[in-house]
Amino acid sequence: MRDQGTTSASAIAGELRVVLGQLVRRLREQADGSDLTKSQSSVLGRLERDGPATATALARAEGLRPQSMGTIMAALEAAGLVAGSPDPKDGRKTILSLTETAREQFRTGRLAREDWLTQTMAATLTPAELDQLSSSIDLLRRIARS
Repeated sequence: MRDQGTTSASAIAGELRVVLGQLVRRLREQADGSDLTKSQSSVLGRLERDGPATATALARAEGLRPQSMGTIMAALEAAGLVAGSPDPKDGRKTILSLTETAREQFRTGRLAREDWLTQTMAATLTPAELDQLSSSIDLLRRIARS
């Protein structure tokens, strides 16, 4: 016989995974319009979060072959989203970083998603439900960090 707490946690985990996936897709729709592939978007996100890096380090972090990362970086550079500069420690390497164009796209996309979420929450949830959602953020943060 299963422990009631385990069954409950399992059911909640399944529902939470589905709902969070739906929410992430809706958020992506709000600032979409980009012709970037998922791999290109992932690399841009990593550069934004972690800062400048070499193509080799990015390939390792993304679990890609260096040749695949080279193709991704060439497309991002051609789109004006990434620029390279010589590595001050090893001139044979190139450090890749986001351009101001990419940073602006992140800012405007983030603002569009946050604006949609704010308006949707205000229109859909009661003040008591907003309080309930607010208190669950700390719980979700703890789960994400463990």
